Amino acid sequence: MFEIRVICDPADTDRVTTALTAAFTAGDVRRYPTRDGKRTRLYLTADHRPTPQDWPTPEQAYANAPSINSEIGWTARFLADAECFTELGREFYLRKAALLDRIALLDDPGAWDRDATGTAEAAAVFLLDMDQPGLICDPRAYVRQQYALTLANDQ
Repeated sequence: MFEIRVICDPADTDRVTTALTAAFTAGDVRRYPTRDGKRTRLYLTADHRPTPQDWPTPEQAYANAPSINSEIGWTARFLADAECFTELGREFYLRKAALLDRIALLDDPGAWDRDATGTAEAAAVFLLDMDQPGLICDPRAYVRQQYALTLANDQ
């Protein structure tokens, strides 16, 4: 991870910001006027974009995963045992997002409603925002990566 600082004409800030966020995985851009007030300073934390080979395929990510039925049972038991208004931890949200992703993978691509896919996407975005706000990547690929890493660390 690294910090980028750009000094540019105020009219160019949107164009520069767009180019930087396209080239890197970037956090929020902070904007400040220069001392003379004629230009704008842009600061952002960035990292190289992950390459596609950094993301496991669904088959790789879920190769050693418990069955979908087992994960549904774990999720239901976890929620049943949690007290109302309890803050749920990362493990719950990761396993839930992975479960929903696996169900969405079974979704018929030609189906007219694709509810499972939308639900999986929303759960993945939630986990991504919880873990790394501002990270720009495919949320479901991120879930697969994190799930595979968790499974590997548990074994």
